[in-house]
Amino acid sequence: KIITGRRGEDMAVEHLSANGYRIVERNYRCRQGEIDIIAMDGAAIVFIEVKTRSSDRFGAPASAVGYAKQGRMARASMAYMEEKGLADSEARFDVVGVVMNQDGWKAEIIKDAFEWGE
Repeated sequence: KIITGRRGEDMAVEHLSANGYRIVERNYRCRQGEIDIIAMDGAAIVFIEVKTRSSDRFGAPASAVGYAKQGRMARASMAYMEEKGLADSEARFDVVGVVMNQDGWKAEIIKDAFEWGE
């Protein structure tokens, strides 16, 4: 499972880079939580959650980012922005859904996947 997640993140990085994102950091951790990928998309700083599945039989991978995870990501991203002096920067949350199976892999970027919340 960890290996699948790591490979999914590598594929997400490849897909994001091919779509013009500049990867800034991977696996950022702080007391408030973890962010899989932090990237720049133009002037916007983007906090990205990667969800990897072997099929989309149980729904799109991105639909697995629940409210609790969104809250942890929001708190972790605020800590990151404060730590890096980016409090006034434009920022958003994207989710990358990766489906990997014997036929290969495909990735989908969902921009502005959720709001900052509380």
